[in-house]
Amino acid sequence: MSFEQIISDLKNKIYKPVYFLSGDEPYFIDLITKYIHENVLSDAEKSFNQTVMYGKEAEIHTVIDTAKRFPMMANHQVVIVKEAQNIKNIDDLIHYVNAPLKSTLLVINYKYKTLDKRKKLYKAINENGVLYESKKLYDNEVPAWINGYLKNKNRSIDPNAGMLLTEYLGNDLSKIANELEKLIITLPDGEFNITTSHIERNIGISKDYNNFELHKALTQKNVLKANRIVNYFGHNPKDNPFTLTISTLYYFYSKVLTYHFIKDKRDRRNVAATLKVNPYFVGDYEKAARNYNPKKTVEVIGLLREYDLKSKGFNNVSTSHGELLKELVYKILH
Repeated sequence: MSFEQIISDLKNKIYKPVYFLSGDEPYFIDLITKYIHENVLSDAEKSFNQTVMYGKEAEIHTVIDTAKRFPMMANHQVVIVKEAQNIKNIDDLIHYVNAPLKSTLLVINYKYKTLDKRKKLYKAINENGVLYESKKLYDNEVPAWINGYLKNKNRSIDPNAGMLLTEYLGNDLSKIANELEKLIITLPDGEFNITTSHIERNIGISKDYNNFELHKALTQKNVLKANRIVNYFGHNPKDNPFTLTISTLYYFYSKVLTYHFIKDKRDRRNVAATLKVNPYFVGDYEKAARNYNPKKTVEVIGLLREYDLKSKGFNNVSTSHGELLKELVYKILH
């Protein structure tokens, strides 16, 4: 089941006896668990009918025994097992899952792992409960997720601001959601759209000196702007780690190379779909392709690999990351 389906069923009081929530993205697992924790039982019912356990402390037989209890003066009991990936002999849960109590909602948080689909436990949960795998979003999917999150809050965000947040926070949805909530709170009365200026004032990310702006400067072959940015990075290495800059540049130029070999470049939607970017940013790749032909783009990608190795000590003894970045940007632009 999808996250949306699970939440929709819960809101309609369609409950399953077992919720096995696994995967690499804890954000959705936490949201489902939080909803069940806060909404299935009334405050009065929670005292006797809601139990929270932790995998480092709980034995599997304790989980099963607790799940087998009947609710007291309520229609349901809720048993939440957090950090269940630390429980030994998790496969023994099948003895309960084969015949679970319909009055119990057993919620298993199995973070950063997934069940083997070949095991009997997987098949039993699939038949009698809910199996949910929470997957990490790819970086190119994060801006769309940000847009959706804000739309549900009756807010919006400029595409550049969305990319800036993605670049700074990566695909950690919990961090992104926390920062978005801060931005929503700090928006002036009557304003509903988040801009790069809001982000700079309230989160501390520079709207002028960041990897996204470096990509723009390189795209336009704006030597002065590119040098200002790399100098800023050199003086603020903790906020602008070299490895992050290299990886984002590699991501950008890989897409420039892909752009060169797209047959139908007139259809911007086709280009955006092929590059897996927002159509708003297609123009950036068009400009970059004009300034970097396929041969030069391949050369840049080779330089990025070379300087990534240098940053890790290969053929480099003492040159700082700041100086390496200056060398790299010079070679890209010339």
